[in-house]
Amino acid sequence: MQQTSPDTLQKQIYDVAAQELEELNRCIVSELHSDVGMVEEIGHYIVKAGGKRLRPLLALLSAKCCGYQGDMHIKLAAIIEFLHTATLLHDDVVDVSDLRRGHETVNARWGNAPSVLVGDFIYTRSFQLMVSLGDMQIMKILAKASNLLAEGEVMQLARARDASTDEAQYFEVIRRKTGTLFEAASHTAAVLADASAQQQNALQQFGAHLGLAYQLVDDVLDYDGDEQQMGKSLGDDLAEGKPTLPLIYTMKHGNAEDAKLVENAINDGSINDLKQIIAAINRSGGLAYTRKQAFEQRDKAIECMTEFDDSVYKSAMINLAEFSVSRAY
Repeated sequence: MQQTSPDTLQKQIYDVAAQELEELNRCIVSELHSDVGMVEEIGHYIVKAGGKRLRPLLALLSAKCCGYQGDMHIKLAAIIEFLHTATLLHDDVVDVSDLRRGHETVNARWGNAPSVLVGDFIYTRSFQLMVSLGDMQIMKILAKASNLLAEGEVMQLARARDASTDEAQYFEVIRRKTGTLFEAASHTAAVLADASAQQQNALQQFGAHLGLAYQLVDDVLDYDGDEQQMGKSLGDDLAEGKPTLPLIYTMKHGNAEDAKLVENAINDGSINDLKQIIAAINRSGGLAYTRKQAFEQRDKAIECMTEFDDSVYKSAMINLAEFSVSRAY
C-alpha cells in the first residue's frame, strides 16, 4: 500500500479544521492586543512567523471528535498556543537561539529582556483566558501541565552536557517538556466537550503518545533533517549539549571509538565533528532505533482512537499521528 506523503497528510488535516483555524488566528491576534507598544509589535511578529500550530490544532480536532458544538474550543486552542509560545520565547533565551522556523528569534531581534517579558505577558494572558472558560477541571489540568512543562525544561537544562544521561532519564524529560502540553490539549478538549470518562482518558493518552512521537522525530531530524525546511541547522541540540536518544543509543551500542566521540561532543557541547558524529549514529543504528520508538508511540496513539465513532475528525486525528512520524521538518 502506497504511503501518503507528509505534505498531503498535513493538507488533509488542516483542511478538516480550516474554519476553526481561521477563527483561532483571529482570536490570537485579538488576545495579543496590548496598550504597550513593544508587546503588540513582538506579538504580531510571532503570529506572522507562523508555525504548524499542532497543539492548538489537536485541541480543536479533539473537541470536534467528541461532538462538541460550541465555540469555546477556539479559546481553549488559543490558551494552548499561548502556553507553547511563551515557552518558546523563554527557551530561545536559555538556548541563545538565533533562528526559529527560518526567522530571527525574538531574542535575536529585540534582545533577551523583551523576549522574557513578552513571554511572561503571553503566559499570563493564557491564564486570563483560562479563567474566562470558567471550568475548574480544565484549569487544574492546564495548571498542572504548565508546572510539569517548566520542570521538564529545568530537567533538560540540568542534563545539558551530561553524557551519563540514560534512556529512562531522556524519556522523563521529553514526557514533561513536550508530551505534557500535547496531553493537556487533547484532554482539556474532551473535558470541554463533556465527553465520557473513557473518551477523556483515551484523548489524554492520545495526546501523551503523540507528543512523545513528535519529540522523538524532532530528535532524529536534528541529525537527519532538511535544514532549509526546518529553518535551523543540523546538530543544534548537540551544540547545546543535549543528550538525545540517538546519541544515548550510540554511546551504549556503538563501538568504543564512536561512543567516545559522542560522549566528548556532549560533554563539550561541540559540533566540530558533526559529520563524523552523524556517521557514528548511523553506524550504531541510533536513528533507526529512535524512529522505531516514535512509530511505537504513533501506534499507541492511533489505538486510543478506537473509543470514537468514525468521522472526518477521527480520521484527521489518525492522520495527525501519522504526520508526526513521517514529517521531514
